[in-house]
Amino acid sequence: MNLELLNLESVRALYIVSAVLFILTLGGLSNQKSSMQGNMYGIVAMSIAIFATVFGPQVSSNYGLLILLLLLGGSIGLMLSKKVQMTEMPELVAILHSRVGLAAVLVGIVNFINPIQEYFGIEKTIHSIEVYLGIFIGMVTFSGSIIAFGKLSGKISGNPLALPAKHYLNLIMLLIVIYYGNEFVSASDINNATTSLTVMLIISFIFGVHLVAAIGGADMPVVVSMLNSYSGWAASATGFMLSNDLLIVVGALVGSSGAILSYIMCKAMNRSFISVIAGGFGTESSVVSSDIKEQGEVQAIEIEEFKTMISLSKKIAIIPGYGMAVAQAQFVVSEIISILNKKDIKVLFVIHPVAGRMPGHMNVLLAEAQIPYDIVFEMDEVNDDFDNIDLSIVIGANDIVNPSALEDPNSPIAGMPVIECWKGGHTVVMKRGMSTGYAGVENPLFFKDNTRMLFGDAKESLSQLLTLNN
Repeated sequence: MNLELLNLESVRALYIVSAVLFILTLGGLSNQKSSMQGNMYGIVAMSIAIFATVFGPQVSSNYGLLILLLLLGGSIGLMLSKKVQMTEMPELVAILHSRVGLAAVLVGIVNFINPIQEYFGIEKTIHSIEVYLGIFIGMVTFSGSIIAFGKLSGKISGNPLALPAKHYLNLIMLLIVIYYGNEFVSASDINNATTSLTVMLIISFIFGVHLVAAIGGADMPVVVSMLNSYSGWAASATGFMLSNDLLIVVGALVGSSGAILSYIMCKAMNRSFISVIAGGFGTESSVVSSDIKEQGEVQAIEIEEFKTMISLSKKIAIIPGYGMAVAQAQFVVSEIISILNKKDIKVLFVIHPVAGRMPGHMNVLLAEAQIPYDIVFEMDEVNDDFDNIDLSIVIGANDIVNPSALEDPNSPIAGMPVIECWKGGHTVVMKRGMSTGYAGVENPLFFKDNTRMLFGDAKESLSQLLTLNN
């Protein structure tokens, strides 16, 4: 059965429309206010791409299997969208990246076994390079994303894997991949090419595992955007293999935007991309060091005193972290903001670029709780204004408000830009206990004279503030 409704020219025209819409999608997603519109552009773009592909000359049979797979994939996506909580979004993104990588690997293998056309001379060489690179990038993305998923979900330790001479190990694996790449491209028969491809698959899988396992937990926002970039380049390589212009363009868009985002994340942490790849940043230690103990005792605060402190404030900054997401406290915070607005107390949110487990995680959580966009600010917009802020409320954040980043040149996070809440009138830190953050670095903020600690579940503690109306 052939349902071809579009000729090749019509397909290419629709691909151009789809590519333009994908570009508009990225533009829309760059801003909270336009993010919903950006999502709509993406939905329309993908719908056009699927329609053009299914009813174009590329597909001539097996429509039953194609429809079955589309329904199966769509059903799984719909189920995940309804089931997965916002706190689990980083893990979901990581595991979806692994699927993109695996798809690139499978397409590359199929294209190697049964190419869509015969190639000769330089065209055969170029195509072999496309297949080899596509499979390599896809396999690194696949295995690396699985490790990222494990770290983000807590199934794997957040500590960086520090094998002896790990950098040399990475270099050796890359050299092996390059050597067998040359063997693959110059292979005179299918058996030699298959052997080279098999060795590369094994090495690239190990390489992806080691690459992400060696990266510390505090760098996971960078890892997520890095894997996003890899998945884009894998898709782009797949487009070259299949001679699909849209896949090439969209893959390049995702790859380049992921690379740019990785750069932004690294800048926000005052780290180079190479230093992130080198790993070694982020542990899970929860022991208070002797140096920290010498700073004094923490000053705990009870809920009634906290209420009084809030009532006496004119301007309050709320600094959310991953702990807020875990406690699902953003909905209670939204109710508290309504109460404070009635009391003419100005409230603003200060967001660190790497708060949470992935870029933009906090912004999405706040949007989910219907918190107005106009009171959500980036760190750089507020840091110079803390002298005018009476009270800072830190909800489940740690590393992003750690003054040792600026005050201790020997700190593992030295030089990382942080939210300088200690420069305000008072700071109340809401935490379950005195454990360290994802970077495993102790926080001197907890011991400052103008800081109070409110221990307990953030959602339960904040719920008691709802009586501020009385």
